[in-house]
Amino acid sequence: MKYINRIAFFGMLIFIFFFNSCASTINIPANLSPAQLIQRGQEASDRNRYRQSLQYYTAIIERHSLYIDYVIAAEYEIAFIHYKQRRFDQARNEFNSILARYDTPERELLPPQFEILSRIVLERINQRQTRTRRQ
Repeated sequence: MKYINRIAFFGMLIFIFFFNSCASTINIPANLSPAQLIQRGQEASDRNRYRQSLQYYTAIIERHSLYIDYVIAAEYEIAFIHYKQRRFDQARNEFNSILARYDTPERELLPPQFEILSRIVLERINQRQTRTRRQ
């Protein structure tokens, strides 16, 4: 009987750990500035909490669409998270969408680093997939 109780106890601990680690949504205060959202997104990403990070970056896009420099930063970070998660097709599409923004008159309003960084990561994706095809 003690053995069964231990199994049930450890099973419950595993369930609680798994449930807490898979929490799908977080409460993002409405009064956070775009800079604060970026900071929290980066902190979550640094701790490999990609779901949380994506939620912060998505909040920037939804709440602060007029701040194009923050929006493009959020779009880049979302694409980069997908790259880190090895979702290469999704990341490629997102990086290409970012680069497409730089082919519009809106380009003058966009920070240049995200164009450069997007091209670098796209090249890495292409190299990785070329190596994979050869093997």
